[in-house]
Amino acid sequence: MLLKNLLAVAATASTAFAAKLEWFGINESGAEFGEKNFTGVYGKEFIWYDLSTLDTFMANGVNLFRLNFLMERLTPKSLTAPLDKYYLGNLTEQVDHITKAGKYAMIQPHNYGRFESNIITDVAAFKTWWQNVATQYKDNDLVIFDTNNEFHDMDQQLVFDLNQAAIDGIRAAGATSQIITPEGNSWTGAWTWVSSGNGASLINLKDPQNKLVYQMHQYLDTDGSGTHAECVSATILSERLKAATAWLKENKQKGFLGEFATGINDNCIAALRDGLKYMNDNSDVWTGAAWWAAGPWWGDYMYSIEPPSGPAYTGIFPKIKEFFAV
Repeated sequence: MLLKNLLAVAATASTAFAAKLEWFGINESGAEFGEKNFTGVYGKEFIWYDLSTLDTFMANGVNLFRLNFLMERLTPKSLTAPLDKYYLGNLTEQVDHITKAGKYAMIQPHNYGRFESNIITDVAAFKTWWQNVATQYKDNDLVIFDTNNEFHDMDQQLVFDLNQAAIDGIRAAGATSQIITPEGNSWTGAWTWVSSGNGASLINLKDPQNKLVYQMHQYLDTDGSGTHAECVSATILSERLKAATAWLKENKQKGFLGEFATGINDNCIAALRDGLKYMNDNSDVWTGAAWWAAGPWWGDYMYSIEPPSGPAYTGIFPKIKEFFAV
């Protein structure tokens, strides 16, 4: 009887001290809306994020916000143009609100490696863009810089060069303490990280501060696009993370799942829980994950986690909190 009690205590202690993911993230999306009109009209074509909603998330354990916005609105017409004081002011308001609460704000241009719909090929201008932006936040240790959202259908060497230019520009701005998250080609998918060539290429990125965390995205539907409510299986998330996890371990690197989401049904919830447990079990290389998406204009979008009534806020959020260090 005593032995059984001791075993029960040991099992409880093991569960209590199990590793959990450091970053519990939410994508805040809306400032990048109206992408066909790069100037846009605030409140009509795009929107920033409700600070009280950020507070709601933070009160429930969220400690990282991936702030989606457009490069073209921050530097109109040119990568090297002066920063627009109004759009920058809105972004900075968000960053300050989050970081003053002791949480992380991820600066994330939602541009897919494009500017005004054209693939960015001016690597030097891209470095300048990042140097100018990073200068604004160089003294804030809780800012994370995300090089660009989901490069795709681009030359792999160009994706490497743009990532390296972003790193170089950020460090040249004097932002030496912050983490940078490079993203890969092929929509930075975790399931294709190795097969796409991202792994072989981007492992050669150099950061003088050695603070890179590779960002990958992963959805659970048939084509991995994040456009369907159904999931392939109850284990599909963990399956799609395995090759990337092996790559991180082999190369002694860290990874972050910058986007993940799924529909609200038993199969998908089981897949989420299985995948997040897998990340917990491999928290030596996985830092955390950020749900796609919140924002005041998502309405009844199937993945919306916007409080108080977003489908994922009521149907998913309570079921995944336990996997993070909230």
